[in-house]
Amino acid sequence: MRRLRQLRWQLVTAQLLVVAVGVLVLAITADLLGGRIFATSLQLILDQITSTPPAAIKALLLTSFRRAVSQALLVAGVAATLVAITTSALLLRRILRPLSDIAERSRRIAEGRYDERVTVPSSEELAIVAENFNAMAESLEHVEQQRVALIGNAAHELRTPLTGIEGYLEGLIDGVFPPEPATFVEMQHEVRRMRRLVDDLQTLSNVEAGQVRLHFTSVDLEVVARRVVAQLRPQITTSSLEVLVEPGVGPLLVWADADRVAQILLNLVGNAMHHTPEGGCITVRLSSSGGHGSVEVIDTGVGIAAAELALIFERFYRVDRSRSRASGGSGIGLTIARHLAWAMGGDLTAASAGPGQGSSFTLTLLLCTSR
Repeated sequence: MRRLRQLRWQLVTAQLLVVAVGVLVLAITADLLGGRIFATSLQLILDQITSTPPAAIKALLLTSFRRAVSQALLVAGVAATLVAITTSALLLRRILRPLSDIAERSRRIAEGRYDERVTVPSSEELAIVAENFNAMAESLEHVEQQRVALIGNAAHELRTPLTGIEGYLEGLIDGVFPPEPATFVEMQHEVRRMRRLVDDLQTLSNVEAGQVRLHFTSVDLEVVARRVVAQLRPQITTSSLEVLVEPGVGPLLVWADADRVAQILLNLVGNAMHHTPEGGCITVRLSSSGGHGSVEVIDTGVGIAAAELALIFERFYRVDRSRSRASGGSGIGLTIARHLAWAMGGDLTAASAGPGQGSSFTLTLLLCTSR
């Protein structure tokens, strides 16, 4: 029964049905109609046999036989043709209706109606096409939702520093704020926040469009990890945190862009610092498995709820919005980091046992020996 749901077997069955009907009708007409025609012709020949030469009798018998067979074949051909037309019409209806539905829904999606979906037919091959179409439509709808959210979030993020700058300017005009360096320093701080956001958006756009330039070389992950930790040492000391680097067994050489790897690790360690309270510990663990080298950044911070793990890499998504906004983060650092990892042939994943139980982020890249 399962094979009958497959389009190829339905086509084969239809053709076999046409052949079977043709053979059956031919056998019946040859037995009934052909025999009757031949018997009639034979009787006429017998009536004239006394006055007909043997050669003429032979010709008459052959003509009679051909007429009987031709009529039997004609009837069988008409029956087979009717069956072929009927089965083809049914099959075409089953094939063309879903395809027409997909074509119509595609036109609507092209017009921006991303909620369109098609009914999944019973045929397995067409069902695969319909399911893939629905998955594509769902993905496009999700992308459109992200685009709308991105515009709203970007406008919201820009509004905050603009509001601050506008407030300072109005205060200067009204004489509330004195025109002294401290006031201009605060305004400069807001301008820098806007510039960071614009730069992050530009970087994200380039990464998602595949326009970021990568310079692949053999990179030792342990060397990069220790350099990143040393770069953040002043902030680590100020935050009263402990940061440990657990090296792997021997050099961990991956094929990647050293600067982009450092950029990703700076983001991961920086996020861990922002979400780990004083006295906490951050561990940078290096390992290799299955032709890939990994850097895992583990913290003892606020953790991530299971429902938020799937959203942690979304643009502008924040687990702790108040801390992130206070720290000046744009909320797209993890999004950029993951796309950079993908661009280098790797991946970036997150895991957490839940709120208050810390979290871990793992950067995985291809080892040089696996190229």
